[in-house]
Amino acid sequence: MTHFGIISPPVPGHIHPFAALGRELIARGHRVTYLQMIDLEEKIRAEGLDFEAIGTTDHPRGSLPASLEALGRLKGLAALRFTIQAVAKTTLTMCREAPDTIRRLKIDALLVDQMEPAGGAVADHLGIPFVTICNALPINRDPIAPPAFSPWQYRGAPWAHARNAIGYAVSDWLTHPITRVVAEYRAQWKLPLLASPDDSFSKIAQISQMPREFDFPRAALPPHFHYVGPLRRAAPHSIAFPWEKLDGRPIVYASLGTLQNSREAVFRCFAEACENFDVQLVISHGGGLTDAQSSQLPGAPLVVRYAPQELLLERARLTLTHAGLNTVLDSLAHGVPLVAVPITYEQPAIARRVEWHGCGESIALPQLNLRRLRARLASVLHEGCYREGAARMQAAISAAGGVELATVLVESAVERYNGR
Repeated sequence: MTHFGIISPPVPGHIHPFAALGRELIARGHRVTYLQMIDLEEKIRAEGLDFEAIGTTDHPRGSLPASLEALGRLKGLAALRFTIQAVAKTTLTMCREAPDTIRRLKIDALLVDQMEPAGGAVADHLGIPFVTICNALPINRDPIAPPAFSPWQYRGAPWAHARNAIGYAVSDWLTHPITRVVAEYRAQWKLPLLASPDDSFSKIAQISQMPREFDFPRAALPPHFHYVGPLRRAAPHSIAFPWEKLDGRPIVYASLGTLQNSREAVFRCFAEACENFDVQLVISHGGGLTDAQSSQLPGAPLVVRYAPQELLLERARLTLTHAGLNTVLDSLAHGVPLVAVPITYEQPAIARRVEWHGCGESIALPQLNLRRLRARLASVLHEGCYREGAARMQAAISAAGGVELATVLVESAVERYNGR
């Protein structure tokens, strides 16, 4: 048995895949403890994992909801800057507190989200193995692939390679508050400084929850990088849903995830656009709308706080989304094409992959209006090429290996590190 610790950003889009991986490891006889803010204890324990609070002084109970609420009001570069400052703070907390906690709990190995660079530094300091898990779009640098936080489409021309290099330089400048914290602790711990952000990733295994077929072409991934597809495993709890209110029409499923879900104007545009089509719109707003706002949406859509996303997508014809990776992958796993309205972070880059692979269309948030959205909906609902593109991704995801392969890769990597 190995005792695994998990280190990740404190947001559901990263916690849910880790929880699935954790439950799979537990089923294979291991122990898994999530190191996270105290506000997430109930959620993580409900996922079936052990929990250990980190940073209760810096992040006391109630601080995370307030931070996420502030973030939900931001978009674009402002949201990215806010997130970078928040990550720098959690990175500092993790570097300061995680080593003693990991020693006390006798954790043998770490599963580290690619978006949390502290994890690799802590593992190196303690001399224990760690595996990088890419729950978001992989941020591995590649001269032929645009940076993950850019809205750029893939291009193979030399000018695009120069554009990509500039984008990575801008990324370094933006994320300097985070890399500075890691550099200070690596120096304090007498570890080699990192020449590139990629040096913070695991040298024994890097695992992405995308299928290879959904990424842009790449030329510089290490041999221990693995595309395994969505990390999913049945949760120990279920989400109630009023199935009896489905009326038999084709379903359009709409979600803006958990961080950008308070955008009433976007949901209103979704609802008004769907009135033109013989479909039933189902909106999962994750607490972002009030009851009054929900009841006033045009066309009387079926609106719920939370939905059993994968079960609903089994019946859906189309997904309207902010292009969060989990929602996109869940849609494609069921062969459902998408219309994406990316808002921030890597969402524009994910939307570009949806377009590149013919799985759907997208509209940039500043360009969203009723006319454009109705046109995109008409295309994706009625042109067979989009469903064919989604079906190709469905086949790729089905063959990718998923959480079962990820677990085998994790076990094998740790065994190799330990010389077994």
